[in-house]
Amino acid sequence: MTPIVSSQASSPGIDSAYAWTRLGISMLLSTIGGVGMWAVVVVLPAVQAEFGVDRAAASVPYTATMVGFAAGNVLIGRAIDRMGYWIPALIAAIALGAGFLLASLTTSILQFTLVQGLLIGVGTSAIFGPLIADISHWFSRRRGVAVTAAASGNYLAGAIWPFVMPMLMKEEGWRFTYAAIGVVCLATMVPLVLMLRRGAPREAAPGSPGSRPVRPISLSPAALQVLLVIAGFGCCMAMSMPQVHIVAYCMDLGYGVVHGADMLSIMLAAGVVSRLASGFLADRFGAVKTLLIGSVLQCLSLLFYIPFDGLASLYVVSLVFGLSQGGIVPCYAIIVRDYMPAKEAGQRVGIVMMATIFGMAVGGWMSGWIYDLTGSYAAAFLNGIAWNLVNLAAILLLMWKAQRSAVAMA
Repeated sequence: MTPIVSSQASSPGIDSAYAWTRLGISMLLSTIGGVGMWAVVVVLPAVQAEFGVDRAAASVPYTATMVGFAAGNVLIGRAIDRMGYWIPALIAAIALGAGFLLASLTTSILQFTLVQGLLIGVGTSAIFGPLIADISHWFSRRRGVAVTAAASGNYLAGAIWPFVMPMLMKEEGWRFTYAAIGVVCLATMVPLVLMLRRGAPREAAPGSPGSRPVRPISLSPAALQVLLVIAGFGCCMAMSMPQVHIVAYCMDLGYGVVHGADMLSIMLAAGVVSRLASGFLADRFGAVKTLLIGSVLQCLSLLFYIPFDGLASLYVVSLVFGLSQGGIVPCYAIIVRDYMPAKEAGQRVGIVMMATIFGMAVGGWMSGWIYDLTGSYAAAFLNGIAWNLVNLAAILLLMWKAQRSAVAMA
């Protein structure tokens, strides 16, 4: 494995002005490329109607997207540990743009599903786990803020694209909208990736001056990885219910696609606030405690969806849900960087992100399946709450192990 650090003697260091510039570029790249996660949610009703399938089958392209996204987080994460960020990201950006162009030409739900998984899902992955792992090498004092800011680009994408897409779909249809997104991705993401060609700073190497020591925990790296995988899967099984099905839920209640897309945008815009706030909390109180707070709030906010289904109340509940859960997933990456070696960051973060994405994928499909069985989303919300409790159990065990090690070292 080649070093993650740059060979250039003049490379800017940790917490430098360039590090903050790189963070800004990373956020912009993530905001554009994040469309790969959210576009399929917006077009779900139109795709279901055009291809004549039920709600569960219409949810399969989203599941395929998340599977490709999950696999890409691990594969590209391993690649950036070996060769740096920009080359794998460049290939992914081209795949993403090409995927949207090809998806606009598909003639069956199977073709659409394959393109979503193999090109759009994998292509989008470069702007999530791998990007978070890359930016974590450039910060020490404000690592929590940097990681959550980079991750917030994904939610900014969720706030912007679902707001813009329905307007274009209303005039030109979902196929033209997908083709236009492909052109935008190719025209903007390739130049942005080329601006990130510098390797990680020398200080990122373990033991170098300015590097942050790995924190002790009474768990082996493998056991910690497994615990984070369980926690990540559980939280995103819960998280997927509102995020994936809010548009369809609003249609079923008679409120229409536009209101559902607006709620998704509000939810994800609030998630950006939550992510940035969680970064400050993680730097001050630790990522494990911040993760616990977010998980408890997410579980409580899911409960609110069951009794409150009026239009105004759904807007409020979506806002509360976004403010509750936005900071959860980036905390896993911060925990990896706090308790595991820096040279394994891309792969380790990628594995945890893969678990969270599988949770979103399975949860998105399962919610549609439960809806088809029951004719209502109430049982799907209860299913999400049950998985959230699994997540809480894993976090509490992790907190106990971390505190036990801290006391032993004192």
